[in-house]
Amino acid sequence: MLDLVSVFALTAVPMTIYVPPIRNLNLFVQRIEGFLRQSILLTLSTYPRLRFALSRIYNNIRRSTRRRVLIGI
Repeated sequence: MLDLVSVFALTAVPMTIYVPPIRNLNLFVQRIEGFLRQSILLTLSTYPRLRFALSRIYNNIRRSTRRRVLIGI
């Protein structure tokens, strides 16, 4: 049991180097929130355009295959 505790303690200590202090996390979280806000606005404005473009492409493909079937090609 003591071996298990010592192994866990020795592996957990280096991980504390990678965890920033709490006072630095606030700025990080603030930047992430700003990035998400900007990306959501871009996504909301891009999605309808992309959907419209894809529907036009799909309709053209569907019409061309329909014409081929009607003509007998």
